[in-house]
Amino acid sequence: MDIIQKAREFYLSEISDYNFYSYLANITKDKNLKENLTKIAKAEEKHSNFWKHFITSRGYQVPEVPEDYSEKRFWQFLAKVINPIMLISILEQGESKAFKDYYTFLKEADLTEYEKTSLKYIIVDEMEHEVFFAKEAEKFGLSNVRDLILGMNDGLVEILGTVAGLSAVYPNNPFLVGLSGCVVGVAGALSMGVGAYISVRSQRQINEAFNEKTQIIMDVFPEKSYDLFKEKLKENQIPDKVIDEITEKLKKEKVNLSNIFIKEIDEDELKSGVFTGFSYLLGVLFPVLPFFFANSSYVALPFSVLLAFSVLSLVASSVAIFSGISIKKKVLEMVVAASFAATVSFTFGKIVQYFFGVEV
Repeated sequence: MDIIQKAREFYLSEISDYNFYSYLANITKDKNLKENLTKIAKAEEKHSNFWKHFITSRGYQVPEVPEDYSEKRFWQFLAKVINPIMLISILEQGESKAFKDYYTFLKEADLTEYEKTSLKYIIVDEMEHEVFFAKEAEKFGLSNVRDLILGMNDGLVEILGTVAGLSAVYPNNPFLVGLSGCVVGVAGALSMGVGAYISVRSQRQINEAFNEKTQIIMDVFPEKSYDLFKEKLKENQIPDKVIDEITEKLKKEKVNLSNIFIKEIDEDELKSGVFTGFSYLLGVLFPVLPFFFANSSYVALPFSVLLAFSVLSLVASSVAIFSGISIKKKVLEMVVAASFAATVSFTFGKIVQYFFGVEV
């Protein structure tokens, strides 16, 4: 590993992040978000200074920061038209890779003790930034967008497989294929929606029953909370001596531990069911649409696949953004999976047609 080349890459990356977070802080109206972005920008500047010192201390020159105005203007334009947290989520997909690269560098490079300690702090900073942006994204409802996207993905892949299989069976009746796909899609959406409703409701009922029992125990016998707390610590393999010390201090301060054992109930089963069903149904739309306009299933199928793959690429990109993973890798993964489903379904359809002679 060329540690100087890697250090230069890290330096340029940190400088770029510093400049962009500073820009976002300047244009953001939310006071709390502005303060946090400014704080993060300063942390990125501090990281860039570390890499600058790392490079110069070894007798090498720090690389010049390229003035790529087209790219800079592009991100500045997006910052003005897109929710800043959404935009940061797009950029943050590189952050998880960054601290993994830093960790590899920490383990493999020949570093001084000072450099090792500094790099450990940088890794922690990067992880904290990612956690902060994830929490902010939650506030802005981006988790709902993520759930919508994942629901669409289910509908897309499943109905693409359905219309591919039916196209082989009914090559001359694309309308029937499209209509059948819609029927299967509606049934699937209802199934997914009802399943989500029952699942969330069941979990809510379990949590409510648990909380009720826990609340009664805590009310009747408050000391029991300390015993439960000790058991919880033992499950995490914390030494008995440490557990006893912590428990005694909590007892001495008369700390109420009941909230530790009360499970939060924040999901709405009706909302979850409707949202899941709707997002699935939205995904159904794209694979079936071409079959209502073509005069042959074989003509409609390529357009159905093309449309489905285009939407899947957008879905995969969005999933990658929210998950902090490689966009190319996720797009390839989802497109290959959908291709496999469509190919197998089409092959099975041809087998059915051959053996049963079904054709309309």
